[in-house]
Amino acid sequence: MKQGYVYILFNRRNGVLYVGVTSDLIRRVYEHKNQAIEGFTHKYGVDKLGYYEVYQLVTDAIAREKQIKAGSRKNKIKLIESVNPDWRDLYDDII
Repeated sequence: MKQGYVYILFNRRNGVLYVGVTSDLIRRVYEHKNQAIEGFTHKYGVDKLGYYEVYQLVTDAIAREKQIKAGSRKNKIKLIESVNPDWRDLYDDII
């Protein structure tokens, strides 16, 4: 089974948020940054990595993604600010 990541992207501080899951965080954020895939993040320019969690199993990451998505916007912002109070783009930290 593959390792998994759940992540939150944003376009600007307190702007549009996107919650996703992947087995390859670097590749997936790169795709968002380069608008390689049409969809929500492309439409709203959501390309900054604000928060992520690592899981041994991708199935656990999928379950966590569903939990985060079911939560409020306020809770998503709290998650970001718990590890990233300045709303930096964390992509450079993972490459």
